[in-house]
Amino acid sequence: MATRSLTRVLSMRERVEDTLSAHRNELVSLLSSFVEQGKGILQPHQLLAEFERVIEEEERKKLNEGLFGEVLRSTQEAIVVPPWVALAVRPRPGIWEYVRVNVHELVVEQLSVPEYLKFKEALVDGSSQDNYLLELDFEPFNASFPRPSQSSFIGKGVQFLNRHLSSRMFHDRDSMQPLVDFLRTHNYKGSNMMLNDRIRNRRDLQAALAKAEKHLSTLPGDTPYSEFEHKFQELGLERGWGDCAERVKELIHLLLDILQAPDPSTLEKFLSKIPMVFNVVILSPHGYFGQANVLGLPDTGGQIVYILDQVRALEAEMLLRIKQQGLDITPRILVVTRLIPDAVGNTCNQRLERISGTEHTSILRVPFRSEKGILPQWISRFDVWPYLETFAEDAAGEITAEMQGTPDLIIGNYSDGNLVATLLANKLGVTQCTIAHALEKTKYPDSDIYWKKLDEKYHFSCQFTADLIAMNFADFIITSTFQEIAGSKDTVGQYESHTAFTMPGLYRAVHGIDPFDPKFNIVSPGADMSIYFPYSEKERRLTSFHPAIEELLYNPEQNDEHIGTLDDKTKPIIFTMARLDRVKNITGLVEWYGRNERLRKLVNLVVVAGYHDVSKSSDREEIAEIEKMHGFIKKYNLKGQFRWIVSQKNRVRNGELYRYIADTHGAFIQPAFYEAFGLTVVEAMTCGLPTIATCNGGPAEIIVNGVSGFHIDPYQGDKAADLIADFFERCKVDPNHWEAISQGGLQRIYECYTWKIYSEKLMTLAGVYGFWKYVSKLERRETRRYLEMFYILKYRDLANAVPLSQ
Repeated sequence: MATRSLTRVLSMRERVEDTLSAHRNELVSLLSSFVEQGKGILQPHQLLAEFERVIEEEERKKLNEGLFGEVLRSTQEAIVVPPWVALAVRPRPGIWEYVRVNVHELVVEQLSVPEYLKFKEALVDGSSQDNYLLELDFEPFNASFPRPSQSSFIGKGVQFLNRHLSSRMFHDRDSMQPLVDFLRTHNYKGSNMMLNDRIRNRRDLQAALAKAEKHLSTLPGDTPYSEFEHKFQELGLERGWGDCAERVKELIHLLLDILQAPDPSTLEKFLSKIPMVFNVVILSPHGYFGQANVLGLPDTGGQIVYILDQVRALEAEMLLRIKQQGLDITPRILVVTRLIPDAVGNTCNQRLERISGTEHTSILRVPFRSEKGILPQWISRFDVWPYLETFAEDAAGEITAEMQGTPDLIIGNYSDGNLVATLLANKLGVTQCTIAHALEKTKYPDSDIYWKKLDEKYHFSCQFTADLIAMNFADFIITSTFQEIAGSKDTVGQYESHTAFTMPGLYRAVHGIDPFDPKFNIVSPGADMSIYFPYSEKERRLTSFHPAIEELLYNPEQNDEHIGTLDDKTKPIIFTMARLDRVKNITGLVEWYGRNERLRKLVNLVVVAGYHDVSKSSDREEIAEIEKMHGFIKKYNLKGQFRWIVSQKNRVRNGELYRYIADTHGAFIQPAFYEAFGLTVVEAMTCGLPTIATCNGGPAEIIVNGVSGFHIDPYQGDKAADLIADFFERCKVDPNHWEAISQGGLQRIYECYTWKIYSEKLMTLAGVYGFWKYVSKLERRETRRYLEMFYILKYRDLANAVPLSQ
């Protein structure tokens, strides 16, 4: 019988050393080719291209199949500072190792994180001499805190936390006291909920629950709570258990199960049902936050849509839960944003505005102000930093006045909203949730190492610092996808990119954020299904919009709203809709289309984005993209095949536009270099429109490639255009193929991406993290004091250095 022996896993240094011994000539040739390119950063596609170019096919095959092949495929960047080449190797999501090789002496060294970052700084500063640069390191604070080790647990923080902490906390009878105390402190504006002073410990609670259960067994399930409320008060039980006997009995059974045999799933179910969240504040300062005539304005896009849909679903879920809990409480949600006095054609200059489709949710606008007074005009999201601290102070007063108390949950959005949420949560002592939407460090490659070149325009020194503060301060973090946290096998996640980075001369983030932190939870949004629904639901179709849509698409007149023409109306339309900025890569799609004759013969291209007149834009990036777009239209002579429509702000009509494109048997294309989630992807799929989207970011998770849509690589434009052309050629031969992808997309949406699922998960998370924050050290006081010092000593100076707008 064969016996198994344990073998030690080789370190990256040992793997490279072994390859050097076995394939000395080949590896020297490859590394020398890196060094010959001079000092710089090589990305994965450059490393693989050089490998293909330098190494002969037979040897290349051997190397690919060996240890070095694993190393090369896992390398996310190579830093070349002749004669050294340093590799940042990522064997799996969230796990990193660093090695460097001296090409002249063939010496291999394993590097620590600080050593690697210091070496990388030589790209900017030459040989870095500063041995006392500030190093930001959160690992010591988290060393004893539980976290998973398997990548499969990333984004499942609440499940892991419940499993670990419940086993630790409920190891004996006395350890139940924090749960009793938690229930005893429950009140709303001074009125007790759940328990009163008659119950002081576990024994009292168990006895009261047993008597309550016995009493309930004599009542019909639909008996209103009011009929046995007095009896329950005598036992020590207050409102909050349910609105009828059946619901109260269910919650009592759950708590008895926990007290007798603790189980993490039972605990989560119990915490999701008890009353905890009645007042919510949502922060989104930048851009034009309004309900109409704002989409497509600078810095105003998917995040606005996300929040408006979010609060409608959240309010509905809160009302349902409050009713089922048997409470007479009116919830309140405030979306706190910036008031813009000079806003024209929208409501962004109004202080308070109720959100349509809700009863208890409003937009509360607070102006930006400085010693110069109130700022009247819009400013870019990159320029808001010197205003945010005062904005947070002003907002705190406005919020407490409107709510007549403090909120139970604060949710931040994007970098500026998350920083303000951090300041408010710290000041008011409430649970904080962070939602990034898009972390700019991922969207702008090498923007950390070369921050000084970009800081005058983008102020990334402020933004990346604010991001680190907010993500580490938050009680829990919501992401739309796994990729947002930890990327994929081949790409680095948005949050993961903040694990270790350097901003030379400013600080090194040695351990910035850990993707394995149990504060991360994946909660995917959906589309508003009253606006976005399948094209096949004919009775719901908004045909009154069709004349206006046909005018947008086909009217030959060239005006401020549309330019270009579509001569052949029988051709399917490929369609994209987004902000007109560099990362969205709309101009890239136009260039792919222009270069591909086969695609141009098969379909028309319609772009809905930005303005087409540079004089109408005040956004730096948009102006550059407008000029680039006009250049491609002229270069590729797109007349008769291309239509450019300015940004459309009517969401309801946009929903019908998706369906109208589906009527042509067209497709939605999302070509972004990186997309954190991809709300337009969900919208298109919800309308039954086949969707072809970037493989970088959320769409790679939303779409099951070849089943519910297709992935394209935005850095491989010609291949992307060929894939789109292949799809339409197949649809000409087999019309059922278009229908199969359409139905596959709809099925994917219904299973994973609805606002109902989202709001249920969010409310559960708020309850669970609120509980664990109360009964454990989950509030991480040491970390928060460290962050307060970092904010005061570093962030404030950076923010004050940003010029105030004139």
